[in-house]
Amino acid sequence: MQRENLRRVVLEIDFSGALWGYTEITIIPTSSELRAVHLHSRQCSITRVEVAGYSADFTHHDPLTNIAMGGPAEAQDCHRHPELKRKIYSALQEGDEGELSIAIPAEVQLKHSGHASSGLSFRDEVATPEPQTPGAQHNSSAMPEFAPIIINITYSLRNPSDGFEFVLPSDSYPFRVPHAYTTPSSPDSARCWVPCLDNLWEKCTWEFEFVVPRYLEERDVNGEDDDMSDASPTIVVCSGELVEQVAHPYNSNKTIFLFTQAVLTSVQHVAFAAGPFHVLPIPADSISEDSTASSQPPMYAFCLPGQEQLLNSSTTCLRMAMTFYTSEFGSYPFGSYKLVFVDQLPTQRFDSATLSLVTTDLLHGEDGIEQAMETRQALGHALACQWSGINIIPKNWSDLWLVNGLGLYVTGLFMRRLFGNNDYRFRLKKDMQRVVDWDVGAMPPICQPQVLDPPDAATLPFINLKAPLVLHILDRRLGKSGTSLGLSRVLPKLFLSAISGELQNNALSTHTFLRTCRKVSGVDPRSFAEQWIYGSGCPSFGFSASFNRKKMAVEITMRQEAPAFAAMENNEVSKVLMKPVPFFEGQMTIRIHEADGTPYEHVLDIRTPFKRYEVPFNTKYKRVRRNTKRYLARQAAAQAAAEGDAEAAEAMGMVDMGFGLEVWEKEQERENWKVADWTEEDEGIMSGATYEWIRMDADFEWIANIKFDQPDFMWVSQLQRDRDVVAQLEAIHALAEKPNAIVSSTLTKTLLVSNYYFRIRCEAALALVNCAVRKLDFLGLFHLFKLFLRYCYDPEDPNQDLFSHKYVPKPNDFSDLSEYFVRKALVLAISQVRFENGKTPSVVRQFLIDQLRYNDNTSNPYSDGFYICTIISAAACAVVSTAPPERGELLPSETRTEHTAEDVDLVKQTRTEVDRYRSMDRLIPSPHNVVTIAALEFHMVLGVANLVPTHPRIFFPLTREGNFTQVRIAAFDGLFLTKWYTPQIMRYVLAVMANDSSRVIRRHVARNACYSLALLVHMGDMKSTSKESETLLIEEDGNSQEKAKESKKSDMEAMIKVLRKDREVGKNEVLREFLMPIALMPEIDHEVRWCILKLADLLIRPVDEAPPSVKIHLPSTPVVEVAPPIPAVKVATKVPRVIKSGGLPLKNPLITLNLPTTKVRIPSSPHLDTMVSKIPSTPLAETPKKAVAFATPAPKLSSKPKGRPTTTTKISPKTNHLPKAQSGGMSLNDLRAARNALKKLKANKHALIFVQPVDPIRDHAPNYFDIVKDPMDLSTMGAKLEEGMYKDRFAFQADFRLMVANAKLYNIAGSFVHNEAIALEIAFEKQWTIINKTLEAADKAHPAPAIETKPSKSASRIHSPLPKVVPEPRPPPATHSAAASDRSSVAPVASSSRPIIKLKVGSLPKVPEAPIRTVPKALKRKAKLPDSPSSNTPDAPPPPYVDDGSHDILQEVLAIEREKSEQRHRSIVEKEKVPAIAVPSNNKRKKPGDVGEEDILELVTPAKKERPSPPGPSTSASTSKPSAPPIKIKKDRVAEVSRPPAASNSPATSLKGKEKEVVSQTPPAGNSKPRRPLQATPINEKKCKDLLKGISRLPEAFIFARPVDPVLDGCPTYYDEIQHPMDFGTISNKLNESKYETMEQFKKDFELVLSNCRQFNTPDTYPTICADVVEKAFKKEWPKAMERKLSWTEKRALQGVMTTLVKEPISWVFHEPVDPVALGVPTYYDIIPRKDARDLRTIRQKLDNDKYDTVEGFEADMELMVQNAIKFNGGDSEVGHIANAVRQRVRDLMVSWKSSGVKKRKEGDQGTPQPTKKVKTG
Repeated sequence: MQRENLRRVVLEIDFSGALWGYTEITIIPTSSELRAVHLHSRQCSITRVEVAGYSADFTHHDPLTNIAMGGPAEAQDCHRHPELKRKIYSALQEGDEGELSIAIPAEVQLKHSGHASSGLSFRDEVATPEPQTPGAQHNSSAMPEFAPIIINITYSLRNPSDGFEFVLPSDSYPFRVPHAYTTPSSPDSARCWVPCLDNLWEKCTWEFEFVVPRYLEERDVNGEDDDMSDASPTIVVCSGELVEQVAHPYNSNKTIFLFTQAVLTSVQHVAFAAGPFHVLPIPADSISEDSTASSQPPMYAFCLPGQEQLLNSSTTCLRMAMTFYTSEFGSYPFGSYKLVFVDQLPTQRFDSATLSLVTTDLLHGEDGIEQAMETRQALGHALACQWSGINIIPKNWSDLWLVNGLGLYVTGLFMRRLFGNNDYRFRLKKDMQRVVDWDVGAMPPICQPQVLDPPDAATLPFINLKAPLVLHILDRRLGKSGTSLGLSRVLPKLFLSAISGELQNNALSTHTFLRTCRKVSGVDPRSFAEQWIYGSGCPSFGFSASFNRKKMAVEITMRQEAPAFAAMENNEVSKVLMKPVPFFEGQMTIRIHEADGTPYEHVLDIRTPFKRYEVPFNTKYKRVRRNTKRYLARQAAAQAAAEGDAEAAEAMGMVDMGFGLEVWEKEQERENWKVADWTEEDEGIMSGATYEWIRMDADFEWIANIKFDQPDFMWVSQLQRDRDVVAQLEAIHALAEKPNAIVSSTLTKTLLVSNYYFRIRCEAALALVNCAVRKLDFLGLFHLFKLFLRYCYDPEDPNQDLFSHKYVPKPNDFSDLSEYFVRKALVLAISQVRFENGKTPSVVRQFLIDQLRYNDNTSNPYSDGFYICTIISAAACAVVSTAPPERGELLPSETRTEHTAEDVDLVKQTRTEVDRYRSMDRLIPSPHNVVTIAALEFHMVLGVANLVPTHPRIFFPLTREGNFTQVRIAAFDGLFLTKWYTPQIMRYVLAVMANDSSRVIRRHVARNACYSLALLVHMGDMKSTSKESETLLIEEDGNSQEKAKESKKSDMEAMIKVLRKDREVGKNEVLREFLMPIALMPEIDHEVRWCILKLADLLIRPVDEAPPSVKIHLPSTPVVEVAPPIPAVKVATKVPRVIKSGGLPLKNPLITLNLPTTKVRIPSSPHLDTMVSKIPSTPLAETPKKAVAFATPAPKLSSKPKGRPTTTTKISPKTNHLPKAQSGGMSLNDLRAARNALKKLKANKHALIFVQPVDPIRDHAPNYFDIVKDPMDLSTMGAKLEEGMYKDRFAFQADFRLMVANAKLYNIAGSFVHNEAIALEIAFEKQWTIINKTLEAADKAHPAPAIETKPSKSASRIHSPLPKVVPEPRPPPATHSAAASDRSSVAPVASSSRPIIKLKVGSLPKVPEAPIRTVPKALKRKAKLPDSPSSNTPDAPPPPYVDDGSHDILQEVLAIEREKSEQRHRSIVEKEKVPAIAVPSNNKRKKPGDVGEEDILELVTPAKKERPSPPGPSTSASTSKPSAPPIKIKKDRVAEVSRPPAASNSPATSLKGKEKEVVSQTPPAGNSKPRRPLQATPINEKKCKDLLKGISRLPEAFIFARPVDPVLDGCPTYYDEIQHPMDFGTISNKLNESKYETMEQFKKDFELVLSNCRQFNTPDTYPTICADVVEKAFKKEWPKAMERKLSWTEKRALQGVMTTLVKEPISWVFHEPVDPVALGVPTYYDIIPRKDARDLRTIRQKLDNDKYDTVEGFEADMELMVQNAIKFNGGDSEVGHIANAVRQRVRDLMVSWKSSGVKKRKEGDQGTPQPTKKVKTG
């Protein structure tokens, strides 16, 4: 609808942190329908808007600042972080439409200007982003233009968080110079300081006016004006050209700066800075001619006061760069160029039109070496971006690669002019290798036209790396194929078209660029573009060459692979998105250096992935090498050079670098240097070679990985004779892979010859490390020491052994920069030498200590800061062993056992020297404190390697404000490798993220907080309980790739699970308290916010939410939609199916619950009872799941309670205010608890098959409803809960138990569904215990009023006769049949709505219901049952499962029940009703063949994760056991009686004909039989020693390391008070002497140490605090030490069983995993779930990797393997017969082993359960 034409900005800057002023926008309407203008504006306070002089209405809403998450309590909920993330996305999208909307006043008339729009023609996608202006592109040029309209917006900005930065002095930084500047802090930073159209493609001309204080220094009150003569005046530097600087007309203390920018510029390319800057005009290049010197644009550099000395040396290259660019690529597109160095810039540079803001980190002095190179690269690139990046912009975001790549490409050409061609080609080769390593399938193409969004921040560095390389190889191919000179002709033409206006809107597209290349060179680059620009990946070549004497040709075999395509070969989606290139075509130049020394170039045309080329050979005779004139001439020249003829040496160039070195001439020196010579055999082979060497891709035209094999003497020739630095680098890398004495000598010679480029010499030094091996007597290390000796004082003895020499360096002199870099490389190379065990030779470590100790830089004109950093990092590298630690962890205790006293001493010496340099750095700072940073990194490495204790106090002080930013970053990195998640440090870290003054620090801390957690998990600080070696088994079956992905995913899920469950991390209260408030802060940095949300994703389980609805944002008139009314649920008039249950048919009409005003009278029969208050005695009729109705039970005389009058229940008309879910009487707390439990149940991984009802057809369970009479599932439970069909939470619990009982009834023990049911039950009971405790505490605090049994008019739910009012629901009087007894004892409520449950596997006949059977575990109940009345008061159900750390015991006992299931089923009596039987608790004696409770408890695996026991008295392990779910339904048994607790002799209650509920009691201790404690576990000395060693490393543990000495420790009364002293040293000795028999004895002694400490010392003293810390660490590690495995004897025996079975031919079917494709059974994994699939190889792998805790687990897997075969193939099939035979054979082998094992096994061996007892059970 309109476009910008002119922009005027007037701002006054207050350095207290505020801006105010106005902006004038001149727009040209393109339609008469213009009614409103939408602009972008964040953070600004808009006070007034005028349109054409008239006041205009406006709305200003910043959605990103006003994100709300509800009330304060809701906003604090950290589980809602996904919702916040969605709201941020919505706010960002809404903000793109414009935050500021301005209505055009009615007084403003749109007048035609009389002509159509011409000149500037904007593309549609770069026009105003309003939704009202979607005009097509082809109409834009023909649209009529109207008269311009000026919009004036008055606004202010105070303490901005984005877009504008105020750098001010503070308490931490009192000497900081105040200044302010625009900052690229966020992608939308432009709109944060000025209302605008924040769009890269919306350009206009600009006028700026800035009002600033004249001086920022405080003027003395009594002083005169002359006092300010030394002060620095405030200067404003802005994009554009300075028009004038004038004094303020009304205030002499202020200055006005006026700028104008006549070149059309986007607001995103506008910047300014204000402060007391020092100005340095950069003079014109004096070398150039006068005419060009006068036309050179003016250039200025600005810096803060105090940095003037650094400014000149840092900007010396700028004028040279300007001269180079203007001469090579055309005129500078703007009028001038300014460079401003500012503090606290979040990026290295911010490039804008005519102005670059650069961080002060790039400033360096005259003594800088490394910094000078980095600064020249950065400033050269900043200037190049004025051509490509500012003046030329990408046409679409997908063209960003081209604009960025052109800037980097021309910068590379300037660096070639500055540093030389060798440096340029060396950098290209290194960058190419990085691209090849990176582009293997994970990176997209550099240009994706289908992607309209900006490139992701993760891929942008890759694009910036690959783009200039692609332009380089395009330049090589254009220059070779076409008639032009490559891009040197293309780029000036592009830049000229941008300046002349020929390039529309100066927006360059990839298509335009390629078209220009084709026009200029005549070469069609389309195939090149498809491969390198629009495709991803890089080729990998393998070459081999051989000489064919018959054909006189070199046969070259080429094989090409595409790693990126191979990685995505099976992923069609990735192939479409990433477009990997399967095969790269093109021409490759090879260069053969033939025998006479002449190089011949040949071109290989690559068109197929594999080809053999025959390259013609030019030399006629293969042995002419030694007698050609060329060869003889070379020999003569070499001799002259050796004799000192400088001209001859110069003429030789780099023909052979060895001549002229006395090392290689004098025999004595050769012996001193241990120079190796070629053998006669080698000489013979060399003289017979037909060519000297071959170069592949000699012209550097491919970004590829090239492998080429040729003999080592050819590589040596290439290194010594080829002038190309890339050829030398390739030769060094090839020789490094072939370590021998010749190679070591050759590399040493390379280092000595100064004619080599210094980076090649550095690479040679690093390659010598490969020759420093024992096989060569560490010849490489000798040569490294010998080379470094040149920088040290010579030894007194010329024959001094260099491996024992003390290397005292001479005073530093870095005047020769090449030698400086070589010296650094030698230090690094020496530090990387290792023995076979991964340790560094002590002579190396002592060498590095000496270099630190004796370093002398007093007379050196250059700084040695970076050299010291190199030595410190090399010392850190040397002290750490490279041997891979066990289990892939970084912190195992086993690797430190080899640490000798010498190692400890060397580490101590190294730390002393490093700390000395760190102290010196405080007094005499190195450049940017690099030495302090290196010292921090040194401590970081030693801490990670576990060589020194890691403690936050090393790093914490340096993280505080006041330190240099880079030092703080290094300190935070070190802090994050310690346990930074303790509450105090976590609080500090979060405060830094939210409030630190440095944006760089805030972002770095937020980003690395996420990374550090992953590192800590991998390092072993937070160990996963998942099985560790699981990933080792992936690669071996047919689905290796798929399983590898699954494994990677499961590893990630396991890691996240570990983090979330860790009490110090995922459960960290500080994190949970502050995470959301920080993320919701309006002024939070956008990158910090995303990192906070990423942290929440990792650590906090998100709340389940409904899918977000699609919303359309209509800014002007939002439409409020009203949801249609929900019709009342119609009640079914007929029951779809009635299940016969022995009672009368149900004839009563269904009662609706959604008609509260209707009075429903229930017939007053004594037998009627409503479902919500009473338990039916028979299974009820099934109703559809959706029906909100219930049925009443059939009339039964026996169900009438005695002595209760008949009542009529009414539904009160006042119930309409009660929520429907509570209409059944459930309290609000119970409802919330049930909903919470249901939600967690549905989210449980074991709940998938229980979510929906069973469908007999779909689930292949045709007889399901014949066996299961009362189906139940989670969705039905949810429907009943929401319809108010539960009276309380216990009714809900009962339905869950019914569901689990159904699953166990229908599915055989050991089946998948049976196991899933047990796992889900355990999870539910643990959660339910917590819920019950919480609600019971709430009920005690607020007791509920008693429920009246009389009819109440105000009753809000249906009441029914109750036998007695009790605070918790109990079953009714037990006057039913045995079946009813069973049902009523199962649950307090049974529903009439019974949708089917989704369970299957096998079918069983219907069986009568039997009395309940309690799990043989003691229940925590008062033992007063015999005295309680049994006739009137119904028995209350036992308390639910109490989670006291023993849930694993429950799991083991349930496993025992599963194993007895098969025998149980055989004892079922078909269709027989059994009357109730009074069963006393002691009526079942333990028989010799049965398993008693003691045996069961002995079989229990110790808990893997201990929880602290609740406070208060508790019974000992010999008299009571942890409680468990007390009642388990066993419908498939006839009259199974309860097994009593082993130690109980008291009888259970006899109810004389009524319901018999057997309640396990806790008997007195006197009646219990003494037995071994519950947790008695044989001692595992290795685990105990590891545990003790790990805890002893704690700083707080040292006071417990030795026995207390009353004299030395100042406690003379210690042994009077402490009767049983204990300490860690004594425990360690007892372990070494094998005095412990059980783990519990060890634990008891450990706890005795801590209890003694607390007994002798008063609370809150240092010893007790240490005891608390040690105890906390012990409790965390103890469960890991208690983890059980099979004993070595059992494991060996089972491996023998497996070996025997595999050798027998009967087992061939089960040898390998089932391959559905190979075997033609595609539906196998539909019937047999993949996780249940078993075979002998998988079982053997699990056995070998200790995945079985017990023998029974192994047997269960063997049985599952057999069952799978029978289930899939049928019992009568051939496979079925084989499976049965295998089953029998396995049983025979197991019985044979067990019978022999009983005789051999010593008593109490490893505490493992006796397998034979399991067999007899049942």
